[in-house]
Amino acid sequence: MRDTTNGHDATTGHIAAAEAESFVVLPGRADAGLMVLCDHASNAFPEGYGTLGLCARELERHIAYDIGAAAVTRRIAEAFEAPAVMTRYSRLLIDPNRGMDDPTLIMRLSDGAVVPGNRDLDDVEREKRTRLYYEPYHTAIDGVIDACLASGVQPLIMSIHSFTESWKGVPRPWHVGLLWDRDDRLARPMIEAFAADGQLIVGDNQPYKGSLEGDCLWQHATSRGLPNALIEYRQDLIRDAAGQAAWADRTIAVLDSIFDAPNLKLQASQRRNRNS
Repeated sequence: MRDTTNGHDATTGHIAAAEAESFVVLPGRADAGLMVLCDHASNAFPEGYGTLGLCARELERHIAYDIGAAAVTRRIAEAFEAPAVMTRYSRLLIDPNRGMDDPTLIMRLSDGAVVPGNRDLDDVEREKRTRLYYEPYHTAIDGVIDACLASGVQPLIMSIHSFTESWKGVPRPWHVGLLWDRDDRLARPMIEAFAADGQLIVGDNQPYKGSLEGDCLWQHATSRGLPNALIEYRQDLIRDAAGQAAWADRTIAVLDSIFDAPNLKLQASQRRNRNS
C-alpha cells in the first residue's frame, strides 16, 4: 500500500496536486530541494462575499493581490519540478502572510481604499475567515514541508510577491528585492546573483523588511531553521505574460547558479533535471 499522507507518495517521492477551498497545491518532487509559496496569488472571493463592496477597478490594484506573482510562481515551480502552495482568494478577505495578532490581518482601509465588507467585522466573522481561509493554507504548507523533509532533502522555501512601482507618489527604483529575517543563506547569494547582471537595482530587504514576526516564512521556514527568502518583483515588470516569463526565467537561472552553494547543503544530484 502506498503512503499518501499529506499528498506525499512515498513510493515515487511525488507531492500530488490538490485544490481546496482556500489553497492550491502544485505537484512536484518531494526531493526537488525547493518549495515555492504564493501568499497573494488571486483577487477572487469565495461565494457569498461578492467583492467586499469594492469596485472592479480596486480589485485590479495591489491591495487585492500581488500582480503577476501567480504566473511567476507556476513557471518557477514547473522548471524545478518543485511543489508550490498558492492561495485562492484575495488578501482583503484575510492575509495569510500576516500573524494572527497582526492588525493588518484583515484590512479595513488599504492604500486609501475603504473596504466596506471589512468595516464592521465582528469576532464571529473573523473566526470564520481564519478557520476557512487562513488556517487550511498554513496547514497545507506544513504538510508539503513535512513531505519534503521525509524525502531526506531539506527544501529551500521561496515566497513570490510583487510591489508597486511607486508608493505615495515616490518612485521605487528597485527592479527586484530579496527580503529575509535572521537567515540569509538563500537571500544573500540571490542578491549577489541578480546584482551581477550589472543592469539591475536589487533591494536587500527593500522595499520592505523581511523581519515581520508571525508572517508566512517566519511560521514555516524561520521557525524550522530552513533556508528561505521572499522575492519581490516590481509590478510594472511582471504585469503581462512576457514580463512574467522573463522574470521567472531570470530567477530560475539565479537559483540554478546557487543551488550548489555549500551553505545551502544541496548536491548537484538534487538539482532539477533538464530535458534540453
